[in-house]
Amino acid sequence: MDKRVVVTGMGAVTPLGNNVKDFWEGIKSGKNGIARITHFDPEVQKAKNGAEVKDFIFHDKKEARRSDLYSQYGVTAALEAMADSGLVSGENIDPERLSILVGSGIGGIMTLEAEVNKAIVKGITRVSPFLVTSVISNILAGNIAIACKATGSCLGLVTACATGTHAIGESYRAIKHGYADAVITGASEAPFAPVCFSGFANMTALSTREDPNRCSTPFDKERDGFVMGEGAGIIILEEYEHAVARGARVYAEIVGYGSTCDAYHITMPDPEGNGAAKAMELAIKEAGINPEEVSYINAHGTGTPYNDLFETRAIKTVFGDAAYKIPVSSTKSMTGHLLGAAGVVEAIVCINALVDGIIPPTINLLVPDEELDLDYVPGTARKQALNYAMSNSLGFGGHNGCLLIKGV
Repeated sequence: MDKRVVVTGMGAVTPLGNNVKDFWEGIKSGKNGIARITHFDPEVQKAKNGAEVKDFIFHDKKEARRSDLYSQYGVTAALEAMADSGLVSGENIDPERLSILVGSGIGGIMTLEAEVNKAIVKGITRVSPFLVTSVISNILAGNIAIACKATGSCLGLVTACATGTHAIGESYRAIKHGYADAVITGASEAPFAPVCFSGFANMTALSTREDPNRCSTPFDKERDGFVMGEGAGIIILEEYEHAVARGARVYAEIVGYGSTCDAYHITMPDPEGNGAAKAMELAIKEAGINPEEVSYINAHGTGTPYNDLFETRAIKTVFGDAAYKIPVSSTKSMTGHLLGAAGVVEAIVCINALVDGIIPPTINLLVPDEELDLDYVPGTARKQALNYAMSNSLGFGGHNGCLLIKGV
């Protein structure tokens, strides 16, 4: 018999705040987390702005010297999520039934670039012995396992900008089918390394505007690319009866998940949005609801010309006339694009939206596009009771992921 899967804890490190409370307050108020990049001098770059984490201090100074920033963000979010959930390995959950499935789109790129520069300047023998264990994309899972004393299945996942969503979806399935009682899941990203950043800029993926209020403009007719962001999101998924038995707070329930591939192009989505539409349809089917029952859609909404148009087409394919009645917003207008971590911080947005009955806005949406005619919640948040929230993630390589989350 399939198990029910609920959310009992959340943790976040984001451009709007280094915990879930501050992050959600920033989202509700329409706060812009974008500014000129400080991780490196962006003067020679084609794009100058980013959505950076501010005032972050890792709790373990020794570990900070031998781990990449992406891992520090992820471990910090995991510890917050575990504390929020009240789970303690070995006390109220069997360590072997506590699993981890987390990911990163890029992994420890900041360490990699720094160590390559060191090798060029100081010689190859000066490369850090912690290079490999800082760079590899599975090390976040390992570090979280150590920090949280979880001895169940421990996996890393990489599907570009769909990583966080796929991590949650696959964790949902692991609990639903009885392989774990709880899963620490999500993703982390710290991509502000000059060469990496330049790669995104040179493929013309990034906005080149210098005004922080006009560079992340999802669904706006003048949109010209996304703004790179950084941070982490971790949620605790738990089998419903296990959560109830220990008196845990339940925030929401995961009820549907869809995963597909466009098989079309390495960066451009399918122009008709077929893969994205199918992922949404699969999530709705698994939830056993009608499409018009969806109360809110947190779109992938990157602010690139193609993504916003093709995703809008996909939403219309799935929802038909009901698409015009469902609020759709992109919180990337505030957070920038956290790449692999985008899906999980946006899932956290959806969970809080369900709890508080608040639809987050798409800020910076000033110039309507005739082809984009849905309700994108421009400017300010909206108070409204919500039953089901959908979160979409679409990644390079054609990866599509969709989560359907139910309020409780």
